[in-house]
Amino acid sequence: MRELIREAAPADASWGRVRIPRVIVQYWHDSGAVPDDVRECLASWEPLTGQGFERILFDDNAARRFIAGQFGRAEVAAFDRCPHPAMRCDFFRLCYIFRYGGFYVDADEVYQGGDLRSWFGDGRLKIQPLCYSTLSNTMVPTNAFVGNRACSPEWIFYVNNNPLIAPASHPVIRLALDRATGILLSRAGGRLDIQSTTGPGNLTSSLVKHSIDHELAGKTRDFLLLTNWDAVSVSRWPLSYRHDERNWRLWSPRV
Repeated sequence: MRELIREAAPADASWGRVRIPRVIVQYWHDSGAVPDDVRECLASWEPLTGQGFERILFDDNAARRFIAGQFGRAEVAAFDRCPHPAMRCDFFRLCYIFRYGGFYVDADEVYQGGDLRSWFGDGRLKIQPLCYSTLSNTMVPTNAFVGNRACSPEWIFYVNNNPLIAPASHPVIRLALDRATGILLSRAGGRLDIQSTTGPGNLTSSLVKHSIDHELAGKTRDFLLLTNWDAVSVSRWPLSYRHDERNWRLWSPRV
């Protein structure tokens, strides 16, 4: 993953003919009980409707209906095995973006302004690269690890599953969806790690596999790393839900 982040590569020209729908997809598990501070975050994306974007908010019930209508029994069963709202949100975004394409962004993100239309002009998957320092237990600033040969053995390189900007049927999303479904269905009991099962760890593993296969086939990249995402959106801290088990980091599963 470190090398994928550091090595710039052109997109496969064949993806230039594909367009990504200008649909902003967001999620809150209970649409009838969205906290006021989260509503403010969601509302920050409303100005993009002036750029031709549509906004859609899903909750648990709407997400399950969508998956049942668009996928098979395996995906519905996998969704039902997600014990936490964050995990269901992770799984649903893969289903939606794979089926229809568009722009998924988390409910705690606040739009900072700017024209995003250039990200929708070709069919590359757009994702955010991240780096975490296990020594300091903090995120490494983007400008410290992107395009920079400096490195530390304590740095963990990965990609976020927020945002997800992609056309329908992108192969990385397909891999991530299949991988998450397989893990969820193979474990009838016990604790599931959200990050590696449905979250950024799952997407990172899928991206690495896809990239290796792509390179062996002599193809160039069909994804773009968004190194300037922080200029477009910021995750708001604190929010009220972060202090209870709606925050997956504080969640204690009952096994």
